[in-house]
Amino acid sequence: MPIRINEEMPVFRRLENENIFVMPEKRASTQDIRELHIAILNLMPNKEDTELQLLRLLSNTPLQVRITFLRMDSHQSKHTPEEYLSRFYRSFSDVEALSFDGLIITGAPVETLPFEQVDYWDELTSILRWADTNVTSTVYICWAAQAGLFYHYGIEKHLLPRKLSGIYRHTTLYVDEPLTRGFNDRFFAPHSRYTGVAREDVLARPELTILAESEDAGVYLIQDKRHNRVFVTGHPEYSRFTLDGEYTRDLGKGISPAMPAHYYHDDEPARGPVFQWKAHAFLLFSNWLNYAVYQITPYQLANPTV
Repeated sequence: MPIRINEEMPVFRRLENENIFVMPEKRASTQDIRELHIAILNLMPNKEDTELQLLRLLSNTPLQVRITFLRMDSHQSKHTPEEYLSRFYRSFSDVEALSFDGLIITGAPVETLPFEQVDYWDELTSILRWADTNVTSTVYICWAAQAGLFYHYGIEKHLLPRKLSGIYRHTTLYVDEPLTRGFNDRFFAPHSRYTGVAREDVLARPELTILAESEDAGVYLIQDKRHNRVFVTGHPEYSRFTLDGEYTRDLGKGISPAMPAHYYHDDEPARGPVFQWKAHAFLLFSNWLNYAVYQITPYQLANPTV
């Protein structure tokens, strides 16, 4: 079934060119169907790339999914024109009275700052409080996972000795949990971050379960036992060349970054990346939509989106 987005968004044609079924608003409005209403709070600098990455993953389901992109009012984007945001994104104040089946909060390049020093922290915490009553299930990705774990459970992040960047092997700890249903015992996932959370701090909270972790990258997939909060410390949504772009960018800045681990063919950037996390990324988001959202959300939302 299709992803429902504004057909004037640049990402609409890119998805069509990948044979992903996207449906314009006019056609979708003629169908008598209860679609899932998913909001995406996109905190990443390159909005269009992140839109494309997440919409790809959300498309791999028989469910019809209607997407609402959210922006922060308290932050001025340096990389995305205001005209673009005003046209295709909604402010939290626009949706505060509404309800959604699901919410995805992306990472953000602010990890080395204390949470309270992030310019939109107060607005973000308002959204996290709102999500607990107006959203069936929320996925927190990378920095957002650290922010959510800190806000909801008091789990502090810590600075890593150096940036964690690459594709790491993970172990599935609970193969029968809905979110990891169909996962292999071992799977790969991307990470790109300067900070992390300690395993023992997560285990100290009885309401949290670690579903997957890595010897090298630490805890990866965490869920609240009520299934209404899912924390992903890595970037399963990353496309084949995202880490390559970050590495090239940092080289150009003279940062002298470490080459992304286990990413390029034979560790030779000229030979390109090995795309070895795609299947489990699709499976994770399909499981979330099915088991944490569709199977749990009420048929009639209290205040449905418009």
